[in-house]
Amino acid sequence: MSAGLAARLARRELRGGLRGFRIFLACLALGVAAIAAVGMVRSAIQAGLERESAAILGGDAEIELTYRYADPAELEWMQGVATTVSETVDFRSMAVVERDGGTERALTQIRAVDGAYPLVGEVRLEPEMPIEAAFAGADGLPGIVVERALADRLALSPGDRLRLGTQDFVLMAVLARYPDSAAGGFGLGPRSLVLADDLSESGLLAEGTLFSTAYRLDLPPEADLQALEDEAESRFEGSGLRWRDARRGAGGTERFIDRLGSFLVLIGLSGLAVGGVGISAAVRAYLAGKTATIATLRTLGATRATIFLTYFLQIGALTLLGLAIGLALGIAVPLALAPLITARLPIPAEFAIYPRPLIEAALYGALVAMIFTLWPLARTENVRAATLFRDAMGAGRALPRRRYMGAILGLLAVLLGAAVLFSGTWKLTLSTAGGIAGALLLLTLAALGVQALARRFGRGLRGRPGLRLALGAIGKRGGETGSVVLSLGLGLSVLAAVGQIDGNLRRAIQNDLPEVAPAYFFVDIQPDQIEGFRARLDDDPQVSRVDSAPMLRGIVSEINGRAAREVADHWVLHGDRGLTYSATPPDGEEIVAGEWWAEDYAGPPLVSFAEEEALEIGLGIGDEITVNVLGRDVTATIANLRRVDFGSAAIAFVMSMNPGALAGAPHSWISTVYAAEEAEAAILRDLADAYPNITAIRVRDAIDQVTRVVDGIAAATRYGAAATLLTGFLVLIGAAAAGERSRTYEAAILKTLGASRRRILSSFALRAALLGAAAGLVALGAGVLGGWAVARFVMETDFSVIWSSAVGIVLGGALASLLAGLGFAWRPLKVRPAQVLRAQD
Repeated sequence: MSAGLAARLARRELRGGLRGFRIFLACLALGVAAIAAVGMVRSAIQAGLERESAAILGGDAEIELTYRYADPAELEWMQGVATTVSETVDFRSMAVVERDGGTERALTQIRAVDGAYPLVGEVRLEPEMPIEAAFAGADGLPGIVVERALADRLALSPGDRLRLGTQDFVLMAVLARYPDSAAGGFGLGPRSLVLADDLSESGLLAEGTLFSTAYRLDLPPEADLQALEDEAESRFEGSGLRWRDARRGAGGTERFIDRLGSFLVLIGLSGLAVGGVGISAAVRAYLAGKTATIATLRTLGATRATIFLTYFLQIGALTLLGLAIGLALGIAVPLALAPLITARLPIPAEFAIYPRPLIEAALYGALVAMIFTLWPLARTENVRAATLFRDAMGAGRALPRRRYMGAILGLLAVLLGAAVLFSGTWKLTLSTAGGIAGALLLLTLAALGVQALARRFGRGLRGRPGLRLALGAIGKRGGETGSVVLSLGLGLSVLAAVGQIDGNLRRAIQNDLPEVAPAYFFVDIQPDQIEGFRARLDDDPQVSRVDSAPMLRGIVSEINGRAAREVADHWVLHGDRGLTYSATPPDGEEIVAGEWWAEDYAGPPLVSFAEEEALEIGLGIGDEITVNVLGRDVTATIANLRRVDFGSAAIAFVMSMNPGALAGAPHSWISTVYAAEEAEAAILRDLADAYPNITAIRVRDAIDQVTRVVDGIAAATRYGAAATLLTGFLVLIGAAAAGERSRTYEAAILKTLGASRRRILSSFALRAALLGAAAGLVALGAGVLGGWAVARFVMETDFSVIWSSAVGIVLGGALASLLAGLGFAWRPLKVRPAQVLRAQD
């Protein structure tokens, strides 16, 4: 084999330009650009989070406690290792504004800070002023700053007054940005900042109030973060302390961005797989046109290896060009949109050219190009000198030789390994790869089935020549049916799966609530307020039901004497959980194992555990769990298991203890109120006036907040799916362009036999629409199956087909195929039959 000869032949072939390879380049470039762009944005956000990690956290390290302040020993240790310690308190409350004889209220997430806040970074206010000046207030009142959403909701401007609890404040400025904004996670209300000392007379931070404290530490430069974390967790083991530091300052936000980015890259990879179908079709069509050239080379003595290497080098050069175009787009688009993206993000982003996502995109593109071109390239071996004027590319071995099949399988393994390595989540990667492979197999079988059905029904048609011609073209072996169903079908499969997942997630949020959901959740009700609270609601005929329960927070630290995390990795064991006490079984919950304690029980602590969660953790009757409540360990024996419905929107706890187990522990009450919508405003007004410390959470507002988060995630996913569909449409155009010569010959024959242009065009249109509808139906099946798998095994919720999305997918497939088919039907209709038939002689 002469590599030099193959290189010279490849170079001469490339002199003919890019004719026949535009779809090849477009599919490859678009897929690579999508992956590179997503990776660039993710890297920009990660770089911004890393650069501003300490500012996002609010210090070099943070110790968070739930439901309590640090005790003297904890404070002494923190002050000993840090140069400065800043204490903040986080809780929810109602902001109240009185104007024109009326009262308006809105839920707000309050952060009460000390004079050292912020340790790192700066607070940006509108109008600009130092945070100290804002807290100083005016007219004898302390100052407060709130986010724009709260100011707009209550129609507040700087200088206006509002009340928190029983304390009046003056709004000094709107909170534009603050250092620890991304570290707080999901909140139900806009943020407000006040000085902690100014809340002393508000009545909001009474015993039992639901709040968390965070102690930000400004550490010396030489501090070893890992050593300090280990020391804190060892010294205060079982205290419920949670450590976070600048190495992962954004916490869950960073993990969410990373996981969402990985998911979108995998969607981009599925788009590249769709492009691979177009790449393979383009190479196959190009080599089919080179049959005579290959046969001539074989006549002149060229070996199979020389011919293979000639076209391999040619395709390789074009692949490099496609990669370069894709990478250039993947760099240019995020950089061009950087100001817009940065302005809309609530977290910092540092846009630049990052090598890792570009290497990842280039590697994926190169591997997909090789996988999808090796098969048609291997078939050049079928061309022999004796078949100079035959269609040798369509005959011969159905499968490439073993060495090529081995190479294709090896490249697939490398592609999967690279995807696992870059995404960091093998389950998501392998499930996505399995979904793509399953969809490709299903679509391939569907294409064969569509061809078989078209041939069967086409033969029996009489008197309907247009439909018979369309079915004949669909059933033709070696036609465009396979390319259309594969390319359009895979893109529509991704879009269908996204539509089903999105619809079922929304349905789970909106429709899976009980028919009668509570109007409000009330929290922070003090024990001496609960009787008056109930009295107001019991006398209201528009209130149908009131449920109340004492509420504490605790961390499950041990199970049967072992550290809880060593026993199981379960959400109940992650962080603090709500727990309650009760002398009698909760209404509406069934005891499925064990027995409830007597109402006057006064023995060792007992606990009732939710059945499903107990089985998942591996707990049973008689097991012991240790719960840290306000720094005190309570070890209780599981006395019974309850069937708890956490989806009912009613009060529900994983753990409920006997009253004596939690005797003396400070706590508050929570309550759910079921009332007519027109009575909600009066209920809120009366209770808030009587008990200013109580916080009301409107259920509809909470659902809307969750829905907005889902909207953002769904929008990002749909954009990724749209890129996949665009690639599929490009492949569809390529398939239509490749079949133009065949349609030209077909139109010439039909015109010779007396068919009108209208009948020929209707045949072409019907063929395209039927193929698109078939691709849409198969894609719908694959998408519904994928949506069901995600709903069942990931979201763990019921699944039902979203028919509006389903019908849209089928109609969209038919329309896309119809447009592509008609776009390449006009030229065959214009050509004169004599000219075409003479060229075939």
